[in-house]
Amino acid sequence: MAEIFLKRTRKRRIEAGHPWVFRSEVDHVKGEPGAGDRVVVRNHQGHFLAQGFYHPQSQIAVRVASYDESEPLDQGWLRRRVTEAWSLRKRFLPGVGACRAVYGEADGLPGLIVDKYGAVAVVQILSSALDGRRESLPAVLRDVLGVTAVYERSDAHARELEGLEPRRGWLLGDGPQEVEITENGLRFFVDVVDGQKTGHFFDQRDNRRALAPLVRWGAAERPRPDQRFREGSTSEGGAPGASASDGGRVGAQVLDCFAHTGAFSVYALHYGAAHATVVDISEQAIGAARRNLAANGCADRSLCVVANAFDLLREYEREKREFDVVVLDPPAFAKNRAAIESALRGYKEINLRGMRLVRDGGFLVTASCSSPISREVWLDTILDAAIDARKLVRRVELGFAAKDHPVLAAMPENDYLKFAAFEVRSR
Repeated sequence: MAEIFLKRTRKRRIEAGHPWVFRSEVDHVKGEPGAGDRVVVRNHQGHFLAQGFYHPQSQIAVRVASYDESEPLDQGWLRRRVTEAWSLRKRFLPGVGACRAVYGEADGLPGLIVDKYGAVAVVQILSSALDGRRESLPAVLRDVLGVTAVYERSDAHARELEGLEPRRGWLLGDGPQEVEITENGLRFFVDVVDGQKTGHFFDQRDNRRALAPLVRWGAAERPRPDQRFREGSTSEGGAPGASASDGGRVGAQVLDCFAHTGAFSVYALHYGAAHATVVDISEQAIGAARRNLAANGCADRSLCVVANAFDLLREYEREKREFDVVVLDPPAFAKNRAAIESALRGYKEINLRGMRLVRDGGFLVTASCSSPISREVWLDTILDAAIDARKLVRRVELGFAAKDHPVLAAMPENDYLKFAAFEVRSR
């Protein structure tokens, strides 16, 4: 087994629990390891630090798999790690049938993502380490997760950085292209074959619930302690209307940008919003959003729009449109450090325009999944947008990824999802 010796002057990240050894930290290599080969990592004095998998073509030279020098990295290792990951989900999400079952390095399985949708699992293999163990994976997932079908969606750009070709197809069984899941009591259809990434974004599960107190009343309404939501009637064409039995209260009007398959809108309407405008640039995503809205009985209180959110925000601003709640959940604008500057301009742009569309006293709900951008920098960017928009913002919610996305304390790259809700007022 080859040995990797690290530089004396490096930071002690491995000792703290960071699971990557960067090539710039390597002093010399003893042996000739190939892609995905098991290697031992030692400090400059030769003391054992960890063992893991070697990557000759990546800037991540070694991905740590164990801190036990005697542990074999075989199928038994794979089964133990998946079992441990699934046990954690069952502890924090008891009875859950759909969730992220394996979250890569955070679960000790470098470069492996597994999302469970009932009896179907969707996997992404993003590293040479796990790519060479593809044949063992389906049986492990069948035995541990209880799935009967496993579909591979290893078509992310990250594989190119490892020198790997994209791969898609069924690894176990021949499951359906579309599955139905339940999340917090709501129904969603998930396209496991052609959907974005692995089909559904579980990381926002808890943050979607944070919409409840924001959407039950419009910005101009004054909630009373004894006032409960009762679904109001709607006028023809999906526009919101008032219900006499509800004292004229109709709930919030919501603009949901970068909506993907409409999950935030489904939650908003379920919690009492009067109407949601659902915006995404993908016709396929909007088609899925329509199905999800209909499945939850709220299609008649929604308007689905295929459009570029940047362009639509500008157009709505010119038209002086106003909403009680504006939701911004864009894809990652920065996938690496080189893209941070342009990404921050994008985040400032959408948040500034989003704020201008919020009625006084309404709420901006905003998120970022750009891992290279820290939470502090992202929040500062929103504040800069508020200054330029001449708005006063008061934060009422700060969110993170859901509990099936645990974060290694030593690995800030894990803590990628930023979520916040702000009350917006003019100044």
